[in-house]
Amino acid sequence: MAGTKRDYYEVLGVNKDADAAAIKRAFKRLAIKYHPDHNKDPDAGEKFREINEAYQVLSDPQKRQIYDQYGFEGLNGAAAGGGAGGFNGGNFSDIFGDSFSDIFADLFGGGGRSGRNSSASRREQLNRGRDMRIHVELTLEEAVKGVQKKVNVKLMDECPDCHGSGSKSGRRKTCPYCHGTGQVVMQQGPFRMAQECPHCHGVGEIADDPCPKCRGSGRVQRTKTLNISIPAGVDNGDRIRLAGQGEPGINGAPNGNLYVDIVVAHHDLFERDGNDLYCTVPVSFTTAALGGQVEVQTLDGRINLTIKPETQTGTMMRIPGKGVRSYNSSAAGNLYCRVVVETPVNLNSKQKDLLRQLEASLNGEDESPERRESVRSAHKPKRESLKDSIKQFFNDLKN
Repeated sequence: MAGTKRDYYEVLGVNKDADAAAIKRAFKRLAIKYHPDHNKDPDAGEKFREINEAYQVLSDPQKRQIYDQYGFEGLNGAAAGGGAGGFNGGNFSDIFGDSFSDIFADLFGGGGRSGRNSSASRREQLNRGRDMRIHVELTLEEAVKGVQKKVNVKLMDECPDCHGSGSKSGRRKTCPYCHGTGQVVMQQGPFRMAQECPHCHGVGEIADDPCPKCRGSGRVQRTKTLNISIPAGVDNGDRIRLAGQGEPGINGAPNGNLYVDIVVAHHDLFERDGNDLYCTVPVSFTTAALGGQVEVQTLDGRINLTIKPETQTGTMMRIPGKGVRSYNSSAAGNLYCRVVVETPVNLNSKQKDLLRQLEASLNGEDESPERRESVRSAHKPKRESLKDSIKQFFNDLKN
């Protein structure tokens, strides 16, 4: 078996010249990571025993000296027996101090120094009301400007018949299963594991004569109506925390919290990206060619946008300060307008004839053959540039 063991320094991840403090820190980190009550990996228990065995040797100056000089054989099994035998719960107080022992007790239900106080603290945490989470859908206008929303929340609340005691007469008694601790402890070899008592659900008490309405739980489901203030500038995915608006606690314990997740509905006109808004602005063929003004809708109303002559489809125009002012920002974003040249439809014969005449003129058909190419290039620079690129592409293929 000794031949299959890993080097103790390798197990703890320290160098052979590591001092006692470094060894203790390494063990503390690994013990927390691989403790079977905390790590549910099937191999965690074996790794934890290996870590504990390595620490038992390397933390003892005499054993460490023997191990450094003679290896596993020098320990003769018995010298390392304290580590091989399993976990000794008392070591944790020596290694981590009393404060860590209390933390371990909270995590794993193991022997902290103040079991009574720890049990009371755990019961208070168990009795705290459950946190709730809801989704609230907003229009873009509501998200940008802020709004009051009335929502209905289903939650477990104090039973009106027994006033939360769970008892028809109001009498309660100590839970006979956990003896008032709110926890039951199971022993598995050297490990002690604690979990919430399934009979009193961590309260430590049960009803002497269960209330028929809530069946002794002291709680019934009801719908609570809340008015929620949504601040201006929230965005899709934001979360609002309403402290104490979750489920009520038990026996005077604090209420849980209510978390409101914001969902912003799709908008037909605007798209939002952070504090910026984007929209599409259709422009007539004539306005795009000759320039002019078009009316653009913003969150604050309509404004005129100047279109420069010869504007092409896809041109992005920025209107400063017409975006969104976020709740955590003092400056508003911008509105970006993407110009789309609108192709005329439902043309009559006269309009079609005029367009054909225009196309002929743009193609230089009323010019001499020598000038036609230069006329086309002047009026349709992108088309001519594309033709040149295609020619170059095929020339490159030939070469």
